[in-house]
Formats: sequence, structure tokens, C-alpha cells
Amino acid sequence: MAHIPIETVPYLEAAIYLPMLLIVLEKDHAQIETGQFKLKRPYIYLIDEARKYAENDLRQTKAYLKNHQLRVVQGNRDEMFTEYQFHYKQVMDVRRYSNIRLRNHVEDLLKIYLNKASDFNDHRLKLNSIHFE
Repeated sequence: MAHIPIETVPYLEAAIYLPMLLIVLEKDHAQIETGQFKLKRPYIYLIDEARKYAENDLRQTKAYLKNHQLRVVQGNRDEMFTEYQFHYKQVMDVRRYSNIRLRNHVEDLLKIYLNKASDFNDHRLKLNSIHFE
């Protein structure tokens, strides 16, 4: 019997997590836009850069899934778990993920992508910084 190759699971899970991360980034962007921040642009810029990285990774993930005949479908959901169906050719694997695990992993990804965006921006700032002497 055929099964879903183990090396594809990270891509399948990325197809779950990255869209969630993008939703969080969009909502945070909206909150900052309407919030009482004195200097909004640095936060907006950081979120926009993180979103670009996440969108690029999602695009690569979708291309991988398409090239390998893989698909992710959200199934049933309740207060504790969300079910996902992983499809590979004629095989379907159903996995249940704790909603807490999903939230925590998206939070970890948020830190990673904000750090990526920050590292990129730190490098650019160092190149263009003004030195007062």
C-alpha cells in the first residue's frame, strides 16, 4: 500500500502554518495602523518584510506540493483539535493537530520571520547609518 512520504510532511505542515502566520501578520498590521503608536512606520515595515518572507516560503511550498502531487485539506474542527487531510496521489492521511500546538507553532514562526525581517533591516541600517561625532 502506498503512503505519504515522510520527507513531504514538513511541506504539508508548512501549508498549514504559513497561511495562519500570514493572517496573524495581516491582523497585526491592521492593529498597528489603527493603534495609538507614535511611530508606526518601523513596525509596519517590519511586519511587511516578515510577510514578504512568509509569502515567498508559502509560494515555494505550494510549488513543491504541486510538483509532488500533494494536497492539504482542512477537515473537522472543534475547541481542542483541527483535523487535516494530507492527499498524495490516491492516498489520504488524516492527522489531528491540537489547536494549542497550532497556535504555539505559529507564534514560533512569527518570531522567526520577524527576526529574519529584523536581521535584513539591521544590515541595511548599518550600511546607511549616520554617525554623529
